[in-house]
Amino acid sequence: MTAGTAPSAPSAIDRSDLRHILIGGTRLGLTIGAAVIIYLLVSRRVPDLIAQALLQTVVVIAAAAAATFLPAQWTTARGTEGIAAAAAVGLWGTIVFMAIDVIVLRPFRAYPWTWDAIGGGSTWWYLPIWWMLGTFVAWLGGLVTAARARRGGKTSIVALSVPLVLGGIGFAAGIGLGQVRIAMPVAAGGGFTAILIVFAIVAVARKG
Repeated sequence: MTAGTAPSAPSAIDRSDLRHILIGGTRLGLTIGAAVIIYLLVSRRVPDLIAQALLQTVVVIAAAAAATFLPAQWTTARGTEGIAAAAAVGLWGTIVFMAIDVIVLRPFRAYPWTWDAIGGGSTWWYLPIWWMLGTFVAWLGGLVTAARARRGGKTSIVALSVPLVLGGIGFAAGIGLGQVRIAMPVAAGGGFTAILIVFAIVAVARKG
């Protein structure tokens, strides 16, 4: 074989081995844990309500983008295995965050009592919901990433996140200027997720 004719190494796609999933999920859980801590610090240290809401919204949208698209980036989701692996990374990430929550945040009473009151005083009511949500958004992120790659588009986390982030910001701004009493961070997260679901449905419909 002459110089210059050696085949280039194929790009690693659909990385679904267990070790890779566990490492990615651990990184994701630590990332989300850091985002939650930042959110709590903003809630307690920023007195101005408008500035507080804006900073909280930024944290929520950044965390949503990370939870949605980082798993697919790490598994290089292009097919069924990569998409499933992205969902598995999302699930393990929620379990890692659960450890941070139970070991670090709960002993310091990081959350207001009203948070626990939703579940009748239980501190565990939201964990199954968190497991499902983390797995769900990572799975949708894998679907959207694979669909974008199939069309030859850019699959960077920035390129994938921009329309969802803009939609989340627009939804939060609309709620904030309207008469509906929903906190801006909640509205931004809801708008981000709603648009993500629409994008994933379109991706599946095009594939079919």
